[in-house]
Amino acid sequence: MSITYDGIIAAAALLTALSALAGCAVRLWRGVDRVLRYDADIRRIREEQSVLTFGVLACLKGLHEQGCNGPVTEAAERLESYLNTRAHGGE
Repeated sequence: MSITYDGIIAAAALLTALSALAGCAVRLWRGVDRVLRYDADIRRIREEQSVLTFGVLACLKGLHEQGCNGPVTEAAERLESYLNTRAHGGE
């Protein structure tokens, strides 16, 4: 068995092609992993915003019960209206 230039070139081409495919697979895996992490982060942020929104609504209602009117009442009504609209699929 002798080693020829054509054999070396063919082996190098095969190695290059396999390296390119491995590089593409790694890049694809990293992209999918990044998207999955972003989705998890977005779900966590939405849950946090929901809790904060209900906390703000509770504070506004508490202020209203203590006799604060005007902007407090308006803000509470607008927030409740927004939450009801979003809960029923409206924008």
